[in-house]
Amino acid sequence: MLTAAGVITRILGFVYRIYMSNLVGAEGMGLYQLIMPVYALAWSISCAGFNTTVSKLTAQERARGEYGNMGRMLKQSVVITTLLGFALTAALYFGAELLAEYFFRDMRVVLPLQILAFGFPFMAAGTCMRGYFIGLQEAKIPAVNQVLEQIVRMVIVYVLAAQFVPRGLEYAAAVAVIAIVGEEVFSFAFTFVSYKIFKKRRRLVKKPTLTSRQTLGLIMSMALPLTGNRVAGSLLTAVENVMIPARLQQYGLSASEAISEFGRITGMAVPLIFFPTAVLTALSVTLVPAVAEAAASGNYRRISLATSKGLLFASVTGMGAAALFVFFSHELGMAIYNQPIGLMLQLLGVMAPFIYMSIIMSGVLNGLGCQLFIFRNALISSSITIAFTFFAVPYFGLPAYIFGWLLSLVVVIALSLHKIRQYVDYDLPLVGWLVKPLAGAALAGVLARVFANRVFMDALGLRVGVAVSIVVLFAVYFSMILLTGVISKREVMGLFKRRL
Repeated sequence: MLTAAGVITRILGFVYRIYMSNLVGAEGMGLYQLIMPVYALAWSISCAGFNTTVSKLTAQERARGEYGNMGRMLKQSVVITTLLGFALTAALYFGAELLAEYFFRDMRVVLPLQILAFGFPFMAAGTCMRGYFIGLQEAKIPAVNQVLEQIVRMVIVYVLAAQFVPRGLEYAAAVAVIAIVGEEVFSFAFTFVSYKIFKKRRRLVKKPTLTSRQTLGLIMSMALPLTGNRVAGSLLTAVENVMIPARLQQYGLSASEAISEFGRITGMAVPLIFFPTAVLTALSVTLVPAVAEAAASGNYRRISLATSKGLLFASVTGMGAAALFVFFSHELGMAIYNQPIGLMLQLLGVMAPFIYMSIIMSGVLNGLGCQLFIFRNALISSSITIAFTFFAVPYFGLPAYIFGWLLSLVVVIALSLHKIRQYVDYDLPLVGWLVKPLAGAALAGVLARVFANRVFMDALGLRVGVAVSIVVLFAVYFSMILLTGVISKREVMGLFKRRL
């Protein structure tokens, strides 16, 4: 369900981004992306750690039949995060001008930042309640909510765009932020009503065995390192996002060109790379309670199997995505955004397998309770990326930033594999999960490229030709995965039978 919701949401998100990029251009997208780290930072401070904490602790208490403890944990988490949300609202609303002047160095972000502040309390409470449903492995409500909130965002932008966008980029960014606030208010209301109905129907009423102090201790012992991890990551991302346009100006671009390049990579190219992660993100989210339950019951074989299969799936998905973005980078950029982002997509495409594997390992490590380790990895990763941005981008441009990101991913993946190995043994044969998918992806990409050049593009036009080429690429790639035994036919048929 989460996968289906993720795919639908990504598709809707791309429709939204295409509409926005055509509406405000690359510079407008750059201004919008400049604000997003503040949103991510507020999410990190108020609720990111609590979301995973509620999910993991709910799974543990459910395995023990302690429904009263589950309810107490959720209520305390909602109160804490909502209070944090209100504090952040006040801080951002009254500090927006200072932040715009001294940090962003662009006063056009003041109005969007002040509007964004009002969504924080709703975001915090709603995120905790979604974590509760994930912990119960009740994916239906978070999945439906995920799709509906994206629809709400799109409707708000469509209704308000004609009134605000002609006033300038500041108001165009404000419309996008109003949509975010509306989405968070709707999401909170939907999740809260769903929680009340679900609790009444399931009769999850039982006296807690943990005191309020004990519950608070459990929550904070896990939430604080998770929050520290998210906050550090968001702060460092914000530093990167402010630093990239500045260093691009030292590379030789004008201020307008720098913010446009920044908008192309963060607002157009990166979302394309992350589009296939809808499946992997859903898997990572559900791995947290699944691994936590298995660890609580001592079932380490289940953890080993989940790790092996998850990383294999990430590798197979990543290689296929890499073939698509490397061989059809220019066509994708022009067909979707009508923007020249081909080189960025090619470079980022090489990173796809590493990005996708890191998503799976995050779910496993969170389920094992390795929050401090994840925090350390995040610091290492961001330090490498920031170093490349500061020292290399003025000489080599955006490719230097992308190379630094790739190096940081390789380091983090190596450290994470070693850490997981300390808990469980897992099977990752080099030929099966790396060499064969890579060979299949290369062959599929070459064949699809040949057919695209000789048949599809001329006969069908750019957009239809790209779509047909993608179908050919993945048909060949999936056939190679089956023929080489990376994934057996028995596993595929078993998957379909379980779904049916």
